[in-house]
Amino acid sequence: MLSEKQLKIVYGLIIYLLFVGVLCYAAFPEKSPDEPVRMMFKVAAGKVLFDHKAHTSELKYGLSCYDCHHHPMDDDSSLVACGDCHHTTEKADGLPENCLECHDADEVEDTEMLKRSDAFHDQCINCHQDFEAGPVACAACHVVL
Repeated sequence: MLSEKQLKIVYGLIIYLLFVGVLCYAAFPEKSPDEPVRMMFKVAAGKVLFDHKAHTSELKYGLSCYDCHHHPMDDDSSLVACGDCHHTTEKADGLPENCLECHDADEVEDTEMLKRSDAFHDQCINCHQDFEAGPVACAACHVVL
């Protein structure tokens, strides 16, 4: 059994280390990633958790940004989220009113704009089937809670 003096030293050390740990955590926060690690899409068919890091990591699928983000092809800084163009409902503030705000008329001529859900389904499922990797069944991605 520890003496009263030893207990005071142990408790003092615990408090000191806790204080130092909290101080270090606050002083040196982890840098936020440039791209999202995981994204949760809340849709009527059930929530879908998309693991961005798994798709871009060389250890998993090793996809480049342009394998999924297809407009525009200028540089990485101009990549936009699917929902910025493929609207689920009416236009939200700050989003393009129509295709011609970002594209020339000849780029979008005879092009039908897909809803975001259709764009995801076409791109994701087709890619999973082409590379025989990843789920293709509804319940494999959509989780109803």
